[in-house]
This record gives sequence, structure tokens and C-alpha cells, in this order.
Amino acid sequence: MPRAFPVAPFLALLLAAAPAASAGGTEPGASGQPPARQAATTGEAPDCAEALAGRVQSHYETVRDLQADFVQNTRSVAFAGGSGLDAAPARGRVHFAKPGRMRWEYREPEPSLVVSDGATLWIHDPVAKEVQVLPVGAGFLSGAAIQFLLGEGKLLGSFRVSARSCDAPATLVLHPLEPSTYERLELVVDVETGAIRETVVLDLFGNRTEVAFREVETNRDPPGELFRFDPPEGTRVLELPASP
Repeated sequence: MPRAFPVAPFLALLLAAAPAASAGGTEPGASGQPPARQAATTGEAPDCAEALAGRVQSHYETVRDLQADFVQNTRSVAFAGGSGLDAAPARGRVHFAKPGRMRWEYREPEPSLVVSDGATLWIHDPVAKEVQVLPVGAGFLSGAAIQFLLGEGKLLGSFRVSARSCDAPATLVLHPLEPSTYERLELVVDVETGAIRETVVLDLFGNRTEVAFREVETNRDPPGELFRFDPPEGTRVLELPASP
């Protein structure tokens, strides 16, 4: 069995695929109301939620690629008798590029790597000298928390949107409209630009994964080779089945 390492909580939020709703943003949620009307019933600063979500959407529609340093913090309720246990912070560098390409380089507390060229996903554990290889479809990010960092999908079409805060830094609270393996997504947003500074994912078991982005750079046109992975000599390759 592959050993656990810091990238595992990230994969849970990445591959938590809830089918995205209509791109037009008019699909009703559980209450039968459009997402914008649902936001108005939550009591969480509804006056800014829709406008802020639109600002985030508009910002990432102008982004071809993105790179940043990140810090990931994970709290799991599966330990300590359900009271929760904080894992050691994980740090590294992340790259995104349209369409659907990414590279997560974990440097601390242990090195690991997640790479996708949009067709194949590689998960490399250099300490165990092992790589897991997963074929993915063109829409494997659909409904996943990470997709909106590159403007894929529509926030108001896929989530019931509310806002915990309208002041800088503002926090959007997103509940998926379709069944999902996570309960909600929170985005800490720059109110001026719509750029996402932090993401928080709370899964159905109460586990919490936070990812904060620093030193963000956009539209640098990274080389395509960055989003492919050739296993080093001596690496065990585990071929995993395609995602459903």
C-alpha cells in the first residue's frame, strides 16, 4: 500500500468532483431558488456575495497561468478520539496553466509532487521511490474546489454563494449545489482584484484543509514540460484505474 504523505489531503479536495451546474448560473438549488437568492437567505453578508463572486470569476478568466508559494494546513477529526489533530504544515510551490494543467511541489515536511498535463495525473513520493499514475478526463476538475483558481466553471452556477465578510480580506462561503465529498469551500479574496489568497475545504467528515497562497505571479507562460513527469530510474510505478 502507498504510504500517506502531505499531498493526500490536497488530493481529497482536488478530486472531490461534484458535477458542475449550468454555466449560466440559473440552476436552482435544494430550495428551488437560484443561487443568488439562496445567498440572500443565509444571513452571511448577502449584499456583497454575488458581486464578489463575479469579481473572482472575472479575474480568473483573464489568467492563463499562475504560480505561487503555498502553505497547507490540515486538521483531521479521525485522530485524537474525534477531537481533531493538526498535521504539520506542508509548504511548497504550485503552478497552474489552462487547460487543466498543474504542478504541486511539496517541499516540507517531506518532498512529494503532484503533476497533471490535463490527461494524466502523476503523484510522486520520492522518499518511497514510488509514483502513482492516474488517467484523467478533460473535465476531471469539474466541481472540484481547485478549478476556480483558473476560472474553469461558474461560481454562481455551481455553488450556493454567501459571504462571511465583505471587508478586506473578504471571505466567500460556497456550498456545492450537487452532491459532493466536501461540505463547503471558503475563499479568502482580495476585494480589489478578486484574486484568491486562501482556500478552505471542509469535508463531510469534518476534516479541514487550508491552503494559503503567497508571492503569486500570473501569465508567465511556463513551458509545457513543467506539467509532465518522467519517473526517475528505480521508481516503482503504480498504474491506477481511471476516475469514474
